[in-house]
Amino acid sequence: MDDGVIVSAVREPRRGGGRADRRKLARKVKRKRRRGAAKEVPILIVVALLIALVLKTFLLQAFVIPSGSMEATIQVGDRVLVDKLTPWFGSEPHRGDVVVFKDPGGWLDGEEKPSTKNDPVVIKQVKEFLTFIGLLPSDKEGDLIKRVIAVGGDTVKCCDTQGRVTVNGTPLTETSYILAGNPPSQEKFTVQVPKGRLWVMGDHRSNSADSRFHMDQAGNGTIPEGLVVGRAFVIAWPMGHMTQLKEPSTFQSVAAARGEATTALQTANNQQGLVQLPTPAELPLVMGVVGLRRIWRRRQHGVRSGCGGPGGRRTVRARRARGAGLLGSLRRQGGGRRGDGRQRGRPWS
Repeated sequence: MDDGVIVSAVREPRRGGGRADRRKLARKVKRKRRRGAAKEVPILIVVALLIALVLKTFLLQAFVIPSGSMEATIQVGDRVLVDKLTPWFGSEPHRGDVVVFKDPGGWLDGEEKPSTKNDPVVIKQVKEFLTFIGLLPSDKEGDLIKRVIAVGGDTVKCCDTQGRVTVNGTPLTETSYILAGNPPSQEKFTVQVPKGRLWVMGDHRSNSADSRFHMDQAGNGTIPEGLVVGRAFVIAWPMGHMTQLKEPSTFQSVAAARGEATTALQTANNQQGLVQLPTPAELPLVMGVVGLRRIWRRRQHGVRSGCGGPGGRRTVRARRARGAGLLGSLRRQGGGRRGDGRQRGRPWS
């Protein structure tokens, strides 16, 4: 008491605020994170759909196998992934490749297509949308899947004295991929494949209406390379059938006809030749997913608040991050912040 004036003993509130203020700020940060996540989910969905559409259009596409013409390599109902990227860079199909191609004309006559008439309107529209972006295989397109036996310039023949198909005079040992019990071919033929065309056959030789049955058409049963959608490189579904579709080793021994291109395996085994590997079709998808994950994690570890910093905004980080490291340890031992005007060793409360 001094001249009748009572001096209050209550201390002024500290600038840094107390524990209640820090908890209030933490709750505010959590609310901002939840709102940010709610805004990001639709964006992530749209980005994922765009990636799927780009993949389906330019990179890879899923196809469902409706028939048994490629048994036992590919079963009825299997889903295969087709690489559509390499044809964009001028890569040509090789002997032994399993390729999907458009109907050259008349190859699908009499084939029964799956019906969707019994599906409800909503289900039908959902299926059409998923097919459009490539998440479901299309059942309306006239596509076929066969194995390339001979390429432009080759002479393919059936059969030699042992009943084997020959390419440029080299007999093929096909037991690794044709269905057991099937002969290489029961139809006799000798065809010189025109440049830019392919001779294709199914692995289930007795149940495949392939090049052998269309020799009365233009190209003598061969198909134009321009109709090839892409190379099937893996069986993706069901999980029990998942496997890579590799080029059989028997095509490695086939000699190139008149200087034409060799197979991929021949080029790889030639020490004086270099094979340029195509960019994996999955790479853009992986890059997109990794990029989105980095953005998501950045949002989780750093949240914008409405105070302090340049322009009136600063990054508020988790309490654990602020107290981590050597500096945080020193602060905890000292009991205060440098330059805060408080006595060192006094708790924050």
